Amino acid sequence: MSSQPRRPSAAYRYLFMALLGLLVGIIATVMIGRALQARRDPFPHSLMHVMAKQTEMLQASQQANRCTVSDALPRLQSLRALSDDLEVAFPSLRDDRRFAEHARNLRSVLDPAVSAPPSECAALATLNTRIGESCKACHQDFR
Repeated sequence: MSSQPRRPSAAYRYLFMALLGLLVGIIATVMIGRALQARRDPFPHSLMHVMAKQTEMLQASQQANRCTVSDALPRLQSLRALSDDLEVAFPSLRDDRRFAEHARNLRSVLDPAVSAPPSECAALATLNTRIGESCKACHQDFR
């Protein structure tokens, strides 16, 4: 009896091709994702993140009983300056009457607060509530 040499199994070739296809698919997916991401304008998302962070820091000051003018004023000034860019950040909503009203309402909350910043925690808590309500009203309509 003569034994014939065994031919190597094709399973390794199939496994290699499957892994190669998976790798190429992952690379293509990442490339397409990056291309789509590059087309998006990061400004609106970034503006909302910075405004949220400034609001969080203002609330943290109040919760830590650090309610002096020097603690609140820089945050309020930043929020007021950022609120000027709302229409620029969302050009598709610029002509929407409700959006313009929400932006005006936020500025009307921030303007007196920048002019006469709260110097006690009760006033800062009230201001934080009003800022939060202004943001929430806009987000309910446009998010």
